[in-house]
Amino acid sequence: MAASSVNRAAAVCYRRVSSMPEPQILVENLEKRFGDTRVLSDVNLRIERSEIAVIIGGSGAGKTTLLRVLIGLERPTSGKVVIGGVDIAGMSERKLNEARRKFGMVFQYSALLDSMNVFDNVAFPLREHTKLKSSEIREKVLDKLKVLGLEGTHEKYPSQLSGGMRKRVGLARALMLEPEVLMYDEPTSGLDPISSRMVDEMILETRERFGVTSVVISHDMAGALQLADRIYVLDKGQIAASGTPRELAAGDNETVQKFFSSSGIATERLMDQHDKRVSMPPPSRQ
Repeated sequence: MAASSVNRAAAVCYRRVSSMPEPQILVENLEKRFGDTRVLSDVNLRIERSEIAVIIGGSGAGKTTLLRVLIGLERPTSGKVVIGGVDIAGMSERKLNEARRKFGMVFQYSALLDSMNVFDNVAFPLREHTKLKSSEIREKVLDKLKVLGLEGTHEKYPSQLSGGMRKRVGLARALMLEPEVLMYDEPTSGLDPISSRMVDEMILETRERFGVTSVVISHDMAGALQLADRIYVLDKGQIAASGTPRELAAGDNETVQKFFSSSGIATERLMDQHDKRVSMPPPSRQ
């Protein structure tokens, strides 16, 4: 092929790549070591804006370490972690603290402060990180509680709430600083199947209502198949497979198929439920 033809082909390829929308999260060739122990190796992720990405794996797969790297609590040994177009891997601590405000964290067991009522738990980020007046904080907190179906709970304490309600209070708190990304750490852990599916619906509703990008760390394959736009299967610190739920279900990756069989789930039925979700354009952020 003549050099001019190669150059034209390269130019077309460049235009295609450059015209692609910038992802919310881009991880390239990530490695994380603790001393001589390699916990993550050659991890690559591309999570689009307003997408729900589920990172799934068994115990010891490296999920928690990957989560800590994504939100800047651990620095990678090598590789890139690009959040909203900015590589946070080499940031100073001051700039990293600013970057962390792009994230809201929904913890595994909600992590509510038992000595505080619902209002004070949800108001905590605003009191710590903003200079809003008390009246402004009250308005924002009560509005968020109403939107999430928690109206009238602001004077209750965590011990007075059901597990599902505590999850929603934790979500309300995570949303108070208007993050671009919500990180869910094992959101269905310890819940019965009905409550687990209610949490899955909460994640979907939150994406549709607030337009946030959602990253779900999980071991729950049934939930992943129903709510994920894309699934990353983490095994021994590496991405063993990735794709849409149907791509993974139809594939022959040994690690994925072992996960399916050990989970004891009706894959086709869950795929049918996933496919019935209404396809909507990316929601706008409120």
